[in-house]
Amino acid sequence: MSKVDIGKKMLSENDRLAAENRVRFAEAGLLVLNLISSPGSGKTALLESTLDRLPDGVRVLVIEGDVSTDRDIERVRAHGADGVQINTAGGCHLSAKMVGKVLPDLNLDGADVLFVENVGNLICPSTYDLGEDAKVVLLSTTEGDDKPMKYPAIFHESSVAVINKIDLLPHLTYDIERAEREIGVLNADCDILRVSALKGTGMDEWIAWILRKMKEKRGE
Repeated sequence: MSKVDIGKKMLSENDRLAAENRVRFAEAGLLVLNLISSPGSGKTALLESTLDRLPDGVRVLVIEGDVSTDRDIERVRAHGADGVQINTAGGCHLSAKMVGKVLPDLNLDGADVLFVENVGNLICPSTYDLGEDAKVVLLSTTEGDDKPMKYPAIFHESSVAVINKIDLLPHLTYDIERAEREIGVLNADCDILRVSALKGTGMDEWIAWILRKMKEKRGE
């Protein structure tokens, strides 16, 4: 009897559905960013600060992934984004199927950027392609500077690493140079940004990164 690798089969099906999502995003000319981090690193706070700072006329959609509640989608709606909540009922990541299922609930036409806030987890989401243009890994100064080497896969896969809560550095033993150096070892092409979503430090550079990626998506 031949053995079937269930994990490979699931990922193969996910990749097929992610490719379908990617076609839909491309047809809409939509930049899609998959935000991944540990719980409490500040993904939603970063989105709130981003929505407040993007230029007028940039239309933003958000897909919020969480185990339960609609608290995060309500937070970003309060800052002007249209979006939907996906509750995984215990699942540790979003899948391409989950994302594809809610796309009919979003008006993709005329939108500029879609943020997918994944379930708080540095492991499972790194494996699942959602059809995004780029993975964004967010880490915070409150979690320790050893995260890159402890969770290398997500840093291998990400286009940018955003180090959040840098306003707390004077009160912590976090070695930000070490974290940045180890990210560079894992992925020399990964951009690294230092921000404080709460205080606004570094947000101009983050906004500029997004706008540059939007232009690249449009072929400008």
